[in-house]
Amino acid sequence: MAFSWWFSRLRSSSRTIFTHFRSSQFQNYTTPSTAVSEVISSKGKNPFLWWSSYLVPISAASLLIQFQSNPSFSDSFDTDSRGVGIGGKGSTEFVVKGSHRSVPQELINDLKAICGENMSMDYEERSVHGKPQNSFHKAVNIPDIVIFPRSEQEVSLIVKSCNKHKVPIVPYGGATSIEGHTLSPHGGVCIDLSQMKSVKALHVRDMDVVVEPGIGWMELNEYLEPYGLFFPLDPGPGATIGGMCATRCSGSLAVRYGTMRENVINLKVVLANGDVVKTGNRARKSAAGYDLTRLVIGSEGTLGVITEVTLRLQKIPQYSVVARCNFPSIKDAADVAIATMMSGIQVSRVELMDEVQVKAINIANGSNLPETPTLLFEFVGTEAYSREQTRLVQKIASEHNGSDFIFAEEPEAKKELWKMRKEALWACFAMEPEYEAMISDVCVPLSQLAELISKSKEVLDASPLICAVVAHAGDGNFHTLILFDPNNEEHRKEAERLNHFMVQAALSMEGTCTGEHGVGTGKMKYLEQELGIENLRTMKSIKAALDPNNIMNPGKLIPPHVCF
Repeated sequence: MAFSWWFSRLRSSSRTIFTHFRSSQFQNYTTPSTAVSEVISSKGKNPFLWWSSYLVPISAASLLIQFQSNPSFSDSFDTDSRGVGIGGKGSTEFVVKGSHRSVPQELINDLKAICGENMSMDYEERSVHGKPQNSFHKAVNIPDIVIFPRSEQEVSLIVKSCNKHKVPIVPYGGATSIEGHTLSPHGGVCIDLSQMKSVKALHVRDMDVVVEPGIGWMELNEYLEPYGLFFPLDPGPGATIGGMCATRCSGSLAVRYGTMRENVINLKVVLANGDVVKTGNRARKSAAGYDLTRLVIGSEGTLGVITEVTLRLQKIPQYSVVARCNFPSIKDAADVAIATMMSGIQVSRVELMDEVQVKAINIANGSNLPETPTLLFEFVGTEAYSREQTRLVQKIASEHNGSDFIFAEEPEAKKELWKMRKEALWACFAMEPEYEAMISDVCVPLSQLAELISKSKEVLDASPLICAVVAHAGDGNFHTLILFDPNNEEHRKEAERLNHFMVQAALSMEGTCTGEHGVGTGKMKYLEQELGIENLRTMKSIKAALDPNNIMNPGKLIPPHVCF
């Protein structure tokens, strides 16, 4: 299977993150052969700002923020050969540069006192945490220390000590993000939350659960299954709840159940000064105060470290049907997805794959599927309801040149049909094992989806690179998996050109550069065009108020050229 093949590839490329438990001694990270990259400077500027500020509260409608230095309040940052800021407007860089300064011994002593042996300064451990396996984005520096807290109190003490010494922090979950979220461009401390993975409370009658951030969504659903409940978001395998909150992810079930934004009831977050904030209670709705829960969801670790999450659960459907249908063109397939949503049919999933993606699945699994644009559907509810919805969609598909409409009701048959979508990414890697993937994540209003995919396919098919399209077609979100040789600069430029074309096309249709993967370092350059400079200045004001020393995942989400 392509999925297991990919994991074997991943295992062969790095050690497990738990290797530090096999050693009781810390390695000296200042040894020349394993030292963190040298300090990088650019025209005498320090790319990492150590801000000093204080807050003067005035009215409930505003914040007055006074700073003691740098009156423009714009990040200094490295520039490429054209003078364009890394991550700023017009940037085409994917190697993130940053400044680095040695971690003070006092902080190292503090962290040892807090976590004991649950920290590592081993070069290989730090390198694994500093070079994401699923992302083509890279950073010049890696973290100086990787630490594995086991409780909220430990996280609070770690963050407080890092803030005291003005050392950057990068929260780390399942490492499945693809936009450079977990890079450590300025070194510092990587807080790996994988040891905080317990279920703290399950309220079956309220259909909610309280969990720590390190638990994976797949592990959680295994725990919930005996109770007849499940958590309905399904991003990539290995994703953890904390990381899913940080990136505001979704998945194939978002068309029915919404994104992370709609499925989190409240959070507990450690702020940059070490304070622990709870964003709300367990009531399903509340009009009390600012919605801090939604502020933190999607903040990508730039405002705080999530230490507890209360999630909304769903009943496991009584019955489900999975269907597949082929089409002569990708526009026909997209039109059916739109028509299905417009009909009012409550589908659980609507997933689209182009002919290149189907070919990849055939190669990876030795299957013989028709290599044409394909739609996959899932219908849930009672047996009668699910079958009725299936018949209605079959009729819609037949009106748009659909053929070979098949459906399955038995568990193994449904699993086999759905497997082709679940293994899409790994199947593409099987086509070119040594290549990397640049994955687009554009999303547009549903009515624009067919036009966007059709325009994109014309450009993608003319490219010399292998480009496969997969889409959450029910909510206007589609991905292109662009395979390129990381050692071939022309390949990388071509991949960037294709990605840029799709983003610009989506923005012209009132869409977004990222539907579910988040911004990280890779999408920052598009935010001013999408959101406007006033929006970004507001975001930066919030960031500066909550994190005046800029220690929380610096260099991510907010473009470096934004000033206020």
